[in-house]
Amino acid sequence: MKPIAGKGDRDLLSTYTYPWKKILIGIFITAVCALSAVAIGSVYIPALSIFSILFSKLFFFQESDHLTSSSHTIIWNVRFPRVVLALLVGASLGISGATYQGLFKNPLADPYLIGVASGASLGATLVFLTGLPFTYGYFSLLPVASFCGGLAAVYIAYLISHNSGDTQLSTLLLAGLAIGAFATAVTGILMLRSDPDLRPLLSWLMGGFIRAQWNHSLLLIPYMAVGSIFILGYSRILNTMQLEEYYSESLGVDIEKAKRVLIISATLMTSAAVSFSGLIGFVGLIAPHVIRLLWGTDYRTILPLSGIAGAAFLVLADLTARTIISPVELPVGIITALVGSPFFVYLLLKSKRAIENVY
Repeated sequence: MKPIAGKGDRDLLSTYTYPWKKILIGIFITAVCALSAVAIGSVYIPALSIFSILFSKLFFFQESDHLTSSSHTIIWNVRFPRVVLALLVGASLGISGATYQGLFKNPLADPYLIGVASGASLGATLVFLTGLPFTYGYFSLLPVASFCGGLAAVYIAYLISHNSGDTQLSTLLLAGLAIGAFATAVTGILMLRSDPDLRPLLSWLMGGFIRAQWNHSLLLIPYMAVGSIFILGYSRILNTMQLEEYYSESLGVDIEKAKRVLIISATLMTSAAVSFSGLIGFVGLIAPHVIRLLWGTDYRTILPLSGIAGAAFLVLADLTARTIISPVELPVGIITALVGSPFFVYLLLKSKRAIENVY
């Protein structure tokens, strides 16, 4: 006889109130982080000046007379594009990380651990090294190439784990690491056989927003919007997928279709983010776990709040990267790795203790 769903299962499927209050609190905290990132730098700019320039651009107000042209340039042409791009990339990685963790029922299924980012970086590297133009009018080739590489990597990793009859931690992560290592090796070979001036590519691979422009954010938004709409639309189904598959299917869920939609959507968001920011790890690992610790395991809450948490975290990481040893700027990937590596070890130890308690 098949077991009846337990209390935790019923909680996942119970009457639900959308967490507007939590979302508003998260947006407020993220806005404070973004304002701080715009204000702080080699030149400190007061919040009043920031709001003056922002309102003048958005609502065609007259700027304050005390603002200099250099302040206007720093805020609108340098810091604002950088902060906005960091917000979008952080949100994309946070949502996609939460999606992968729910999809594979695996708390360590970060996009970077299952090979998506490595495949996406290989696709973007091909664009860099072939000399093709990045954009054709409003069309950008980088996200498309990254998406194809990321989708191929995650599909191969999932196919390996599925064919082995085990989609749990060990097989999935080992398959993802193997595919990621292979993609990284191919990227290295291409770099060695390319033009000697690899500084633009190396800077991109290490992750950062030093070259952020407004058009980067405009190009990223459509990919993020499409992926988010599909993922959030499947948030309740993602809850049912945490149960046994036969129970989910008894509720009318097409498991295979849901898996395909979620994998493609999350890979689209990750690949597009990687194409504009480079390799920035651990955002998709940390953000969902913080939300689970604070507000539970319902993916209707986890998904939007993971996006908000990822955005705030990446903005603060970028602020730290460009100010901690000013005037030298560190790659953002270094800061997220310094924070994420201990967090990852903590999760591994926590998972080990949970297994020991079971047995």
